Amino acid sequence: MKKMKFLTAGLIAAMMVPAMAQAQTGELRRDRQDIRKDQRDLNHAQRYGDHRDVRDARKDVRDSKREYRQDVRDWRRDTRYQNYRAPFRYQQFAVGSTLRSNYYAPSYRPTWDSRWGVPRAGRNLTYVRHYNDLLLVNERNGRVVKVYRNHFRWR
Repeated sequence: MKKMKFLTAGLIAAMMVPAMAQAQTGELRRDRQDIRKDQRDLNHAQRYGDHRDVRDARKDVRDSKREYRQDVRDWRRDTRYQNYRAPFRYQQFAVGSTLRSNYYAPSYRPTWDSRWGVPRAGRNLTYVRHYNDLLLVNERNGRVVKVYRNHFRWR
């Protein structure tokens, strides 16, 4: 009986982690919507309101932006989103360096190039994440073609 309760609790916890992650990003989305709404209210107050309306609207925008920054800071501190760590120590790579094949295994490749604000990788090239760096690597010989340092630091 205890074993069954333990398994049930484990399954419930496993199902809740993705829900909590979605809730976190949903909260950030709502914060951005609040900022846009408050900015529209400020624009309206600047056009049609008096100085008190403008002051109150500016305060609302400032408060919304502060809340958004705090939520982003909390999101970045959350350990569920800090899970990327390679099984080896950090090493700075330079253009022309040669990587072993385990450095550019599929698990270290970002799946969608344009999301990261870099040009699409060409033929026989792939992007590889190494800690906060993004490397453009030739798949055939493992040579680094381009290095984007601290590319994931701000995300």
